[in-house]
Amino acid sequence: MDLTTQPNFQTTNSCIMATKNPRIDAYIEKAAPFAQPVLKHLRSLIHKTCPEVVETIKWGMPSFEYKGIWCGFASFKEHCTFGFWKAGIMKDAGVLLGKESKSAMGNLGKITSMKDLPSDKIIIGWLKESMKLNDAGIKVPKNVTKHEKKEVVTPGWFITAVKKNKKAWSTFENASASFKKEYVQWVTEAKTDETKDKRMKQSIEWMAEGKHRNWKYMKK
Repeated sequence: MDLTTQPNFQTTNSCIMATKNPRIDAYIEKAAPFAQPVLKHLRSLIHKTCPEVVETIKWGMPSFEYKGIWCGFASFKEHCTFGFWKAGIMKDAGVLLGKESKSAMGNLGKITSMKDLPSDKIIIGWLKESMKLNDAGIKVPKNVTKHEKKEVVTPGWFITAVKKNKKAWSTFENASASFKKEYVQWVTEAKTDETKDKRMKQSIEWMAEGKHRNWKYMKK
């Protein structure tokens, strides 16, 4: 294998050094302006903590590997997220899997600016702890989940609206709890009736096409 052609490595004086994956550069460039400094800062801390890190894209989002999946971040229209693959068995699992993290797919809740991030010292501490878990080859037990499973409460009017479109209803009815929850929350959390109606219409159109709520950000 010619390592000089691989995106995660470069060679200098016969030494292999980790570098940055251009796909993640492109991802950050396409992120919303508020998210770019957050993602760049997190990426910098990751490289500072682990020069051997391997960057890749998994599930359409930046993922960082160190002897296996390690951590990752993602950017959306109004927030970004950051999380650890083994958060459930880390010392601060109570914090990483707490109330704030339940509102987003990462472990730090919905990040909208640098002010939402913990101190660099705390983040680096988590990164190092997670690295040690990978060094030791410790796996997350099957009974450890990111959050407690919670039944999705779907309003009757939401179901009535979706049922009017056979394809959308078929998708929704057979979807996972997380799939349903993302659509229901998106629509019900709208601040005005106008926005709610607009989101409801858009949700039905996407589900009729079999699309996930965040399909735009998922790997094609």
